[in-house]
Amino acid sequence: MNRALREIAASRLVAGEATVVIEVVATRGSVPREAGTRMLVTRDGQDGTIGGGHLEWRAIATARAMLGDDALRPDDETFALGASLGQCCGGAVTLRYRMLDAASLAAWRDRGPMPTILVYGAGHVGRAIVHLLGTLDVAVQWIDERESEFPAGASAPNVERVCVESVEAEVDDAPSEAFHLVLTHRHDLDLRIVEAILRRGDFAFLGLIGSTTKRRRFIQLLRERGFDDATLDRITCPIGIEGIANKEPAQIAIAAAAQLLPLIDAWCRAAPVTADTKSA
Repeated sequence: MNRALREIAASRLVAGEATVVIEVVATRGSVPREAGTRMLVTRDGQDGTIGGGHLEWRAIATARAMLGDDALRPDDETFALGASLGQCCGGAVTLRYRMLDAASLAAWRDRGPMPTILVYGAGHVGRAIVHLLGTLDVAVQWIDERESEFPAGASAPNVERVCVESVEAEVDDAPSEAFHLVLTHRHDLDLRIVEAILRRGDFAFLGLIGSTTKRRRFIQLLRERGFDDATLDRITCPIGIEGIANKEPAQIAIAAAAQLLPLIDAWCRAAPVTADTKSA
C-alpha cells in the first residue's frame, strides 16, 4: 500500500532511523510488481514488498550493505528475472536504492487521487469489510448512528469514523463518483440510504447487503417512488462475487472486496492526473 508505506517512511525519518528506500523504477514484460512500488529496509526489518522471491532477497542484501557502509551508493540495478534470478516471471525489473532523507521522501508522490468508499453500518459485516479496506489505497468513511458499535482502538489511517443521528444525510456530503456499501442493522434505514444515493445519481457503485428477496422488495418500493428500471439496475444486491455461498461476515467481506477491486482499479485509471502526480 503506497500511501501507508509513505507514512511509515515519514515516521522513520522523524525518528532518525537509518532506512533504505528500494523503488521499482522500470519494468519490462511479466514482473511481480509495477513501477513505482517501494519497500523500506532497516538494519533489522523491512516494510512493504517489491514482489518477494530471489529479487527481493538480493535487493534487501544490497540495502543492508548500504546501511553498513555510509559511502556505498549503488547505481540503479536491472535484473532479468528468469535469466539471472531463476524466477518464473521472465520479465526485467530495474531497482533504485536511496537512503531515506527529506529529499527522497519529498519525491515520493502519491500516484493519483484515491476513490472514496462510504460504508454505512458498523455491524459484523461492516467491521469485516472496513478491516480489509483499511489495507487498500482508498479513503473510507465508516458511518453509523451507534457509537458503541465501532470497535475499540484506532482504525487504519485511511478510515474515518462518522457517528451521526441521520446516517442517510451523509449521502449529500459524499464526493461524486464515490463507492457506497449499505450494510446497516435496519431495512428501513437501508432503504432511505439507497434512495438518497439513487437520487444523487453520481455514484460509481451502490452495493446493498441482502438476499434476492430483499432486492425484489426494495426494487418494488423504489419503483413506487418514481425510479425507472435503468436507475434501479445500478443497485448491486446481493453484494460480492458469485460462488461464495458462506454467510460468515469475513467471507462476505472478502467477496465484496473482490467485487470492488476491479472497479476501484478502473476508477483510478480514469481519474484525472494532477500536476503533482505527473511527476510521480
